[in-house]
Amino acid sequence: MSQLDRVLARIDSDLDTSLNRLFDLLRIKSISTDPAYKDDCRQAAEWLARELTEIGIPATVRDTTGHPMVVGHRKGKGKPGPHVLFYGHYDVQPIDPIELWEQDPFAPRIVTREDGSKMIVARGAADDKGQLMTFVEAARAFIAETGDLPLSVSVLLEGEEESGSPSLHPFLTANKDELSCDLALVCDTGMWDRETPAITTMLRGMVKEEVTVTAADKDLHSGMFGGAARNPIHVLTKALSGLHDENGRVTLPNFYEGVVEMPEDVTALWDSLGFDHEAFLGGVDLKEPAGEKDRSVLEQIWTRPTCEVNGIWGGYTGAGFKTVIPSAAHAKISFRLTGDQDPDQVRLSFRSYVRAQMPSDCTVTFHDQSGSPALRMPFDSPALAKGRKALADEWGREAALIGCGGSIPIVGDFKTMLGMDSMLIGFGLEDDQVHSPNEKYEMTSFHKGIRSWARVLDALAKD
Repeated sequence: MSQLDRVLARIDSDLDTSLNRLFDLLRIKSISTDPAYKDDCRQAAEWLARELTEIGIPATVRDTTGHPMVVGHRKGKGKPGPHVLFYGHYDVQPIDPIELWEQDPFAPRIVTREDGSKMIVARGAADDKGQLMTFVEAARAFIAETGDLPLSVSVLLEGEEESGSPSLHPFLTANKDELSCDLALVCDTGMWDRETPAITTMLRGMVKEEVTVTAADKDLHSGMFGGAARNPIHVLTKALSGLHDENGRVTLPNFYEGVVEMPEDVTALWDSLGFDHEAFLGGVDLKEPAGEKDRSVLEQIWTRPTCEVNGIWGGYTGAGFKTVIPSAAHAKISFRLTGDQDPDQVRLSFRSYVRAQMPSDCTVTFHDQSGSPALRMPFDSPALAKGRKALADEWGREAALIGCGGSIPIVGDFKTMLGMDSMLIGFGLEDDQVHSPNEKYEMTSFHKGIRSWARVLDALAKD
């Protein structure tokens, strides 16, 4: 047997004890957003630090202004391959509404379905304790079977991901030299479907804007001033309606500067995934794609930039009527960015456009919000090719290279602060009920997830 075969065999034989360890972690009520669970969050951090240290990755609990980080290293001298930094988070979402849980959220259990398939049910089973433990158990098997890991590994486990990661940025800043590696591995993602593994290679960026248009110095009686006085809601909605043309494209000057077209082999791969946009939209009671007419729905949500109005208000919105012309109107607008779009230039273009729409007796103010660029892993990355092959070897089918319509802040921080690309490999499924009652993680996701990480580590270590 090869070294990898021995490691995989150990993973299979130790699955029950791996599950027991996962259950021990799942029993810890590490709800980061609720101060009542502060001690539980520390308990989870200390548990993970002990586990990592015991398997041969010396780790410590690092205090922050919030919940602690767990940092561990096993640096092999002269090891081939990149030095990787694995990231996961041990904190979980609140359990509300508790009455919708079938059993205690922190009493993990195995549920066997009629078809014989099994799932792990508990808060944190999929997000992210089950996911991070797939990596820990893979590392455990490698060290136990071979005496070492095939390459140098660092581990960073966070305790505030579910509450906005307020301590993460200063922690990375203070520990930049220690945590800067060649490649980050992030587990907080999912598969394409139950049989098809995936690597998330693209994350859209974000620009957020809040706008206020003011006309008169007070709300006005619509009978006395209607028709003569400027209505800022009219002004604002007219400006917003001009942000898209009849084909669904954003009209801001130079908006598409930096947007990158996908390689033909990648779009061909997406075509082969069998994505059903009618089912996708039908699941939320919609029928017709509303974005750029010449783009598929997968392109629209993965690789194309967007402009969306997230909220708009002004005047009287309570019960009944108050017939006023409001003094001010407000809106929140967000832009999802792709490729090399510059968040600052998008913001500047938007503000210039809105200012140009203002009548002489209206003023507009903007409230500074956040912005971040899009991220993507180069399709010709050697690490990506090795990761895809490793996953294909385990799952028996080619790994999908997918995009993510949202953003994962830690990935941006790794790139901008530590100079690392991130390879996002996870084994969650759409129906895992993450953040909801009766959260679950498939037994196949846990078992084959461990085996997958073992294959990925082995593959990355080879020339």
